[in-house]
Amino acid sequence: MTSGDQSGTGGASRALWGPWATVALIGVAVAVVTATSDMMELARSGSSRRWWEPLIWELTSATVIIASAPLVGWAMRRWPPQPGRLMRFGAIQLLATIPFSLIHILTIFVTRESIYWAIGRHYGFFDDGVALTLLYEWRKDVLTYAAIAATYWAFGYAAARRTAAPAPAGDGRIEIRDGGAAFFLTPAEVLWVEAAGNYIEFHTGQRNHLVRGTLAAWEERLAAKGFVRVHRSRLVNRTRISAIRPTPAGDVEIALDDGRSIAGSRRYREALEGGAARA
Repeated sequence: MTSGDQSGTGGASRALWGPWATVALIGVAVAVVTATSDMMELARSGSSRRWWEPLIWELTSATVIIASAPLVGWAMRRWPPQPGRLMRFGAIQLLATIPFSLIHILTIFVTRESIYWAIGRHYGFFDDGVALTLLYEWRKDVLTYAAIAATYWAFGYAAARRTAAPAPAGDGRIEIRDGGAAFFLTPAEVLWVEAAGNYIEFHTGQRNHLVRGTLAAWEERLAAKGFVRVHRSRLVNRTRISAIRPTPAGDVEIALDDGRSIAGSRRYREALEGGAARA
């Protein structure tokens, strides 16, 4: 059987390179189009600027943005959008635009000033004032950050939908797919399922399997197989529960039949205990 960890590694690599390549292609295309437009505007206006200057401006900016895109992807994986926590997600990502913008601004400042100094010309990046220039560049970088974040999210969402594709009709096993690889688990093998950013971790008695996916998609698929949500980031196999113990805080400790225990939230306690009683 193919290891879930191995297939997850291959899928993770594709999930990282796919959005980065898309950002790179779009970034270069936008830079070229913008630069050529600026060249034509300079020619029409009779400006003293040289024809190659817009090319320097746009390509230095695009290079930094493309190089920084994986940092945005990391932030999206570290703090993904989750139901009920969208305000927190938005606040964190907005704060993340600040270091993203500072990296962009400082790098193009050093690069452009160095190029102009080398040819004996003056660029004057901060001629309008440091604060005004920072604000001007940051508001543009917020939109750029959002576009990159949306690209990474779209790739992650598509991968999650592929991973959570239903198994063949009549087959009671759980099929986990990642790209061209697939492996199968019987429901009884799985103790619990846990969200890990843009990934889902299947805990079994022998090994853990890490695959792309969302907990909501897997919850819908696994509900008919006896899995119930016990935490905002966790599903448990009801048939593997040996005891449910309340904690002083009002939550629950769920003992499993292999000797391990996991925590359950008070929010899901009633549904868990009611389902266990019916079972």
